[in-house]
Amino acid sequence: MPEGSVFKHCGCKDDNGKRWGSHCPGLRRRGGAWNSSHGLWAYQLELPKTADGRRRQLRRYRFDKREDAANERDAALALLALAGNNGDLAIEIGDLLHQLKPTEPLPDRNMIARRVKAGIPATTAVLLGDYLQEWLTGRNIGDGTKRAYAGHIRNHLDPHLGHIPVEKLGIGHISAMFAAITDRNIAIETARDSDDPAVRASVKGQRITGPATMHRIRATLRKALNDAIRAHRLIEFNPAAHIELPSGKRPRARVWTAAAVKHWKVTGQRPSPVMVWTPEQAGQFLDYAEDHDIVLYPLYALMLYRGLRRGEAIGLRDLDVDLDVGAAVISQQITTVGYQPVTKKVKSEAGDRTVTFDQTTTAITRAHLARRASWQLVSGPAWIRTGLVFVQPDGSAWHPDTVTKRFDSLVGKAGLPPIRLHDLRHCAATFLKAAGADLQDIKELLGHSTITITSDTYTSVIQELETERAKAEAAAALVPRTNRRAN
Repeated sequence: MPEGSVFKHCGCKDDNGKRWGSHCPGLRRRGGAWNSSHGLWAYQLELPKTADGRRRQLRRYRFDKREDAANERDAALALLALAGNNGDLAIEIGDLLHQLKPTEPLPDRNMIARRVKAGIPATTAVLLGDYLQEWLTGRNIGDGTKRAYAGHIRNHLDPHLGHIPVEKLGIGHISAMFAAITDRNIAIETARDSDDPAVRASVKGQRITGPATMHRIRATLRKALNDAIRAHRLIEFNPAAHIELPSGKRPRARVWTAAAVKHWKVTGQRPSPVMVWTPEQAGQFLDYAEDHDIVLYPLYALMLYRGLRRGEAIGLRDLDVDLDVGAAVISQQITTVGYQPVTKKVKSEAGDRTVTFDQTTTAITRAHLARRASWQLVSGPAWIRTGLVFVQPDGSAWHPDTVTKRFDSLVGKAGLPPIRLHDLRHCAATFLKAAGADLQDIKELLGHSTITITSDTYTSVIQELETERAKAEAAAALVPRTNRRAN
């Protein structure tokens, strides 16, 4: 490989207006040495011939010092050396160098080396949006997780960052994305509070991106970039790992106290995204459900009394339930991917658990199985055998979204303050704590992977219950006071 040459160059012109270039008489002194006060240092390098055999050179004329010109020449030679004996790659790197603008720096050698190892063309910038799509396609993960990743990429990462080359993505780019998401949240909330109906209508159906979702978006990007480092060798630094976001802690559960209900009736606002009923409100719901939806009443009762997730209750099998012992094994669930029901194992090892039934739950489930047997007798051969405990009268499985919609309808018609179907699970945990259970008991009932999840969600709600308030009053009464005034 030719080593190239380093020389001086200037912009002087002869009498005919033609530039002297490297032949200017002023570039050298009488003895032949270079004139330090005239011209700039340059270098020239023979590049690999083009694919059609044409010669070409790399010339750069912008250096104050000879050392700088020589160093860049050596850097260009190091880039060409990456091709080894691969003629096609040598032409490709030659194309990359030949296309550089006069003031544009040379490509980073390590970046080009990573592209070469990954089999990516040296002359093509790998845009983050393209990389993320390819990365997602190659991931062997569950449908639900892949759908979540795809949503993060489609709705946030690609629109904000997709045009940026992977190797040029920096902390500032990612921070700007989250700043833009926050600004959009503020705009939506401001529009919702507007007195102008047209302004409120302009954001109808639009959802804000909360702190927890932002953390999940960052986690998706961080995982993709970690793979870009380990598996694809595209980059050496992961900027997503150095982004600070507001806390994404789970919202704490709150009780629908009389004051909270009164405020909700006036404003329509909930004190927290996670709300639980008082025992009296829960009883009112079960009474109403038993009278108005006897088919799903036992499923809702099981969730309320024993804290099952929606998918766990819908996916509960006959072979998993032993009413003589009063227990059920929770090992599978029926969830949705899009709108398509999918049967799969429970979320974690902790979720695979045995749940003990109380007498009330056992009695309700026995009555349901007897009722189900009557449906089977009526339908005869047309009965669908799914092996599931909770089925529709024709024996077919429940669609998870149908179970949720019927729950919401029952809550509204019963005149109760709203909770989500998933909040029946929170009710179960709250009532269990009020009855004297500790957080470890609740963790095992709910199938949480760590006690931190249990603590973060339920620590504050128990303080709102009557039993805890009574303890607080008793503790306060032990403290002697003088000059006490009645309030």
